[in-house]
Amino acid sequence: MNSTNESSKKPHALISDISASLVVFLVALPLCMGIAVASGMPPARGLVTGIVGGILVGALSGSPLQVSGPAAGLAVIVFELVQDHGLGALGPILVVAGAIQLLAGVLRVGRWFRAISPEVVHGMLAGIGVLIVIQQFHVVLDRAPKATGPANIFAMGEALAVGLFPLDGSKEEWALLVGVLTLIVILLWERFRPAKLKLVPAALLGIGAGTALAQTLHLGIRRIDVPANLGDMVSFTPLTAFTATRWTSLLGTAIALAFIASAETLLSAAAVDQMQTKVRANYDKELAAQGIGNMLCGFLGALPMTGVIVRSSANVQAGAETRRSTILHGLWLLISVALFARTLRMIPMASLAAVLVLTGIRLVKLKDILHLRRFGWPPVIVYGLSMVTIVATNLLTGVLVGIGLSLLWTLWKLTHLQLDVETTEQRTDIHLAGVGTFLAIPKISRTLDDAPSGPPIYIHSFCLRYIDHACIEIIEAWVDRRQAAGEIVHLEREHLLKRYQTPVSQAVD
Repeated sequence: MNSTNESSKKPHALISDISASLVVFLVALPLCMGIAVASGMPPARGLVTGIVGGILVGALSGSPLQVSGPAAGLAVIVFELVQDHGLGALGPILVVAGAIQLLAGVLRVGRWFRAISPEVVHGMLAGIGVLIVIQQFHVVLDRAPKATGPANIFAMGEALAVGLFPLDGSKEEWALLVGVLTLIVILLWERFRPAKLKLVPAALLGIGAGTALAQTLHLGIRRIDVPANLGDMVSFTPLTAFTATRWTSLLGTAIALAFIASAETLLSAAAVDQMQTKVRANYDKELAAQGIGNMLCGFLGALPMTGVIVRSSANVQAGAETRRSTILHGLWLLISVALFARTLRMIPMASLAAVLVLTGIRLVKLKDILHLRRFGWPPVIVYGLSMVTIVATNLLTGVLVGIGLSLLWTLWKLTHLQLDVETTEQRTDIHLAGVGTFLAIPKISRTLDDAPSGPPIYIHSFCLRYIDHACIEIIEAWVDRRQAAGEIVHLEREHLLKRYQTPVSQAVD
């Protein structure tokens, strides 16, 4: 009997799942709306994605304790898509992206979506974090964000100079006050909350404080837009939208959306596996479930979804035993939208934006940089260039740049030959290490030609993993010339030939 069935038979399992689902619901409610705002979409669309991710994907998931919903990692690509092509293009693109995920899951290629260098993943998240911060900076001031990262950066000075100064009670000043209060409450609660209340989400309290201030002072700042009618939250994608979409220019966006959503989902699933021992993830099944969920979200006109680590970790820490917790959290979202839409419409946009600013800041992690630095500067450089490219251009370009740089670094490591020369009055030692291919011929020739004449020369090849025939011929020809000139040169020719005949993966000293 597997661990999932055993967990479901525990007497307290249902109670634990209900308790955990309420915690996840409270965490998910502000995040679903906030990520929708960051994506340039109505907040209600984010709630629809949270409901689908909870109820449908939760029931089909290959990672039962993982929570799915709108993710900050996709906010940037959705925002750019909506700005450039309008809301109508998102539905068809999301359906195609979901179909790609479903096909990938059926073909059992889920594990390959996890084959991304850590520095690219961390750089991607950091770039997304920077973009969210500079974008939501404008929303905190009750202003509209710009379409690109550079445009948002350049507009920051104007937003401060025109919106905040002089201090005359403008809507920007009041919106900033609401955002700052939200952040203060969140940070204070995270720092000083009692142990018995550790599961109460700080974001919910922060938004509650910001909303209370805005309502008490009757501030004329923007509030979130949640339809009064549940049916109005859904915008069905007509079949004609698929034929009207310019697929020649947008198919790449659909593929990028599927790739990034899949990578983020499976990385989150791997993290959930590390946090608990109740159940292990089936990555192919999880990928297929995500595909079905995204296809449905595409037809409903909602946001794309992924497995999300913040809500998933809250689910595990709250004691969830089975997938019931994830499904119930989606049900609570549905009930809250159906019965409390009026209350949700009181929430200031600045308060949600403040939560997202903090979320974005926390995506840029110093510990990730320090961790990568242990392996040298190249991973840090890939991280930095991925992040900068995402901010300067777009998410897809940044990820491709990061992957390309990682591949180039790997290729260099696989073909790199290290030559160390140690010279004394009695002898000269030349050590070859790594992999020697024809690309290293200039380096080998230069090193050998620079070797001093006179003392005996010893060429050591025991640290070689592989060397091709072109390099061997260059070395042997040089040795023959030196020996013909009367010099003493020692070369382990048999060992050198052995390194040529032995595959790199089997080479041992």
